[in-house]
Amino acid sequence: MTSNTSLLNKTPEGLLNTLDDKSPLPLYHRLYVLLREQIISGSYRNGESLPPENDLVQNFGVSRITVRRALNDLAAEGLITRARGRGTQVTYSENTAIMGRPVIASIDGLMANLSIIGHNTSVEVKSLDYIPAAAGIAEQLNIELGTTIQYVSRVRYLKNEPFSHSQSYLLEDIGRSFCTEDLINHALVDLIQKAGITIEHVQQAITCTLADEHSARLLKTSIGSPLLKLRRLFIDADERPINYSEILYTPDRFEYRMNWSRGNNNNLELAQDFQR
Repeated sequence: MTSNTSLLNKTPEGLLNTLDDKSPLPLYHRLYVLLREQIISGSYRNGESLPPENDLVQNFGVSRITVRRALNDLAAEGLITRARGRGTQVTYSENTAIMGRPVIASIDGLMANLSIIGHNTSVEVKSLDYIPAAAGIAEQLNIELGTTIQYVSRVRYLKNEPFSHSQSYLLEDIGRSFCTEDLINHALVDLIQKAGITIEHVQQAITCTLADEHSARLLKTSIGSPLLKLRRLFIDADERPINYSEILYTPDRFEYRMNWSRGNNNNLELAQDFQR
């Protein structure tokens, strides 16, 4: 098994390989957004090669000019390098993209706010399945590749408007303790704790990304629109990673606040607040 070092090693599931013909955005930009998301999310890792131009042309049903324009934009952003005879290589690395040291904060405020979100919003469960863990998810949860885990896809609404789409990967033994109806009526963090699990540590990272066709459709926004991307790993009292989630938020409907105050130990403590 792999060691769990950070939630910054990732590979999400379900990336689309088709382009929406109804989108008003230029075809090359739609392809750019899709490839960019695959690179940022880790489907193509630093040093790996993207498929050859001919493969992209056939896979997406577009012209070579469209493919080259999309690749040129990725190269201009520093996500890939292109060299004759070597093809197209990914040069994006999350270790170099994310700067700074993690903030140490009390877990109590985070758990309380996650529970409040669950109670004050409505949720639509898009999928609840048990699937074999892919490489990136197995790495996050420190389990063997192919181990059965629970996968949940949900869209959360406030005043009938979608503001988040989450994909959660949970250890099977915990996931079997609740069903789809429970996920509709309760926050996931509450269900985990009701199963007798103590969440001792949380690793969390927030970055920006662009909406691909799938997330744009679920969140009722435009392809290529900026989104907040939050990645969260729950670790129990036995230092066992139990749940890894990736959550996309629309920035016009969601705000993430941090308030600092001096605690009883005379150190500054962080209170986290999620608001519309």
